[in-house]
Amino acid sequence: MNILLANDDGIYAPGLHALRHALERLGDVLVVAPANEQSGVGHSITYLTPLTCKEIFEGDFFRGWAVEGSPADCVKLGIAELASKPIDLIVSGINGGLNAGINVLYSGTVAAAIEGAFFRLPSIAVSLEHDPHADFEAAAEIAVALIRQILESQGERKDLYNINIPTAAAEQYRRGGVPEVLCVPMGVERYGEHYIKRQDPKGRNYYWSTNDPPPRPTDHETDLTALAKGHVTITPLQFDMTKQELLGEMQSWKIQL
Repeated sequence: MNILLANDDGIYAPGLHALRHALERLGDVLVVAPANEQSGVGHSITYLTPLTCKEIFEGDFFRGWAVEGSPADCVKLGIAELASKPIDLIVSGINGGLNAGINVLYSGTVAAAIEGAFFRLPSIAVSLEHDPHADFEAAAEIAVALIRQILESQGERKDLYNINIPTAAAEQYRRGGVPEVLCVPMGVERYGEHYIKRQDPKGRNYYWSTNDPPPRPTDHETDLTALAKGHVTITPLQFDMTKQELLGEMQSWKIQL
């Protein structure tokens, strides 16, 4: 199996290194990652300027390609130009910080996986809860175990998945425990729209985003509620945002000019 591994934290990120090492048990891994951190860039792509990329080595070890672009750029360029063999699987991560709820829409990590899904390849994003002492090695072991099962279970399907691992689950796994894994929808409750307003030394207003207020409680389990309980979550995603049931209803509206 030929695996293309990307991320949004950059070519030198510890989560990328840990996941590469673990993924090598599944096949050959080609790393194509941003030269610099690209967190929160969503699914942006570069088309007004050239994409610069270079090979990164540690001694004789080829770390991968560093691309002066976005995570989506990395996957697109990796598949189209940099891979010497056809790619069978796209993996993005491990991100330093969860990508759950509406953060899925902002995430460069998830966007890299979505770009892989555009090519009709099985694509999986992996994120670990932010922690100064994040255990990326344990998270990588969890991720690869789940990726292996996803690939075995989905058969000929080539779908898109978002895996999130809370700190508690990584710690439990490190101690020899077995964290619970839940397949849940993404939470879609709005949160974090508050800003702190301040002035710079020249008297100009600036605004600093906060994470308040938190998402409102829901009457059903989502990635956000499951992660808060310490569970690992898997959410199947789709990039076709057409609301099919409404589209069908609209045929009877007879909209015209």
